[in-house]
Amino acid sequence: LACPSPCSCSTKKNGRLLAECAYKDLQEVPEGLSSNVTILTLSANRISWLGQGSFAEVPEVQSLWLGYNQIGAVEPGAFALLVHLKNLDLSHNKITDFPWQDLRNISGLQILKMNNNRLAGLSRDAFHSLKDLRSLWLNDNELTTLAEGTFDNLPSLSQLQIFNNPFNCSCKVFWLKKWTERTSVSITKGGSTLCVAPSRLKGRAVTDIPDHHCVAPSVQLTYLSNLDNTVMYNGLTLTLHCSVAGSPPPEIRWKIQTSSRRIEINGPNVARDGNVKQSQEHFLVFKNGTMAIPNFSKADEGTYTCLAVNDVGTRDVSVNVALAGSENPAEDLLRDDPQAGHLGERSCYKEVEMDTSGVGEKLVIVYHMPRESKSGAGGALAQVHLRTLLLALGIMLCC
Repeated sequence: LACPSPCSCSTKKNGRLLAECAYKDLQEVPEGLSSNVTILTLSANRISWLGQGSFAEVPEVQSLWLGYNQIGAVEPGAFALLVHLKNLDLSHNKITDFPWQDLRNISGLQILKMNNNRLAGLSRDAFHSLKDLRSLWLNDNELTTLAEGTFDNLPSLSQLQIFNNPFNCSCKVFWLKKWTERTSVSITKGGSTLCVAPSRLKGRAVTDIPDHHCVAPSVQLTYLSNLDNTVMYNGLTLTLHCSVAGSPPPEIRWKIQTSSRRIEINGPNVARDGNVKQSQEHFLVFKNGTMAIPNFSKADEGTYTCLAVNDVGTRDVSVNVALAGSENPAEDLLRDDPQAGHLGERSCYKEVEMDTSGVGEKLVIVYHMPRESKSGAGGALAQVHLRTLLLALGIMLCC
């Protein structure tokens, strides 16, 4: 059994090999450890750095104790090869950033202690591969928020410690309150999981965030124009209006998917003075939630999605918009789809199977181009008679 001089090594009754290197004033992981070591104790030393090869000599290690050191830097890959690891203690160090991707290979990890460090944030999927994780210690760090879903995919988790973190109790952590209400996980000292901000909630427990402060978005999408029996010059301007509600007030975003491109518009691009602030001048988005598409053409056919986004969540509603043109477009649509029916003098194109992917209803705008187009005094401008065909639930879509 190879054993570095500062350490003492022994074989346990269960056959595991122990390397005891605690309280040795070590500044780095010692070299010369046996490859069969399964328990490595390096607590209470002066180790400040863990490199990619720090544990290359002990690939069989199952329990690794590194608490009460001065570790501030951990290189990516430092733990990636320790596939047999079940217990990892990194508590009481100075870690501000950790290579969470290293945990993807350690699916058998059962205990992870990261408490009393300087962690200011966690990636949402930091623990997603840890199916056997039972105990997670994150208390006494500098966490101000946690991404929704941080503790999802942890079916074995039974103990969680997150107290003594300076949580900003905006609606970004409202999910944590809801999660604690339904989870069976024991959250140690839950009353100490207090808000530091905003000022109105300072000193209150995260679990006491008032429900009315945080309301998930709702959204309605309306086709504004009434184009029946209307004569339009210079083409069609399609106008969609997105109405949203929620607390905090949701932001409105648009996604446009046509056959040739995908466009995302995050917020209004038309200023109060009418100037377009962004390059997508063809899609005019106003602060009140209205989108206008001047000179709407076949190239603009596609799916238009309005998203309402706030700290509680995201809701969206979509509409498929298409153009069809002929001498008698309503008859053409009926002829193409035997399932289509009549509603009085208005034609309604009805899909047999509704789209279950959340794309939404289909708004079909049908234009009728007369054979003999009329011309104006200043040039040849075709008169375009427009009719609308609306699917199923009409022109207002909501979610």
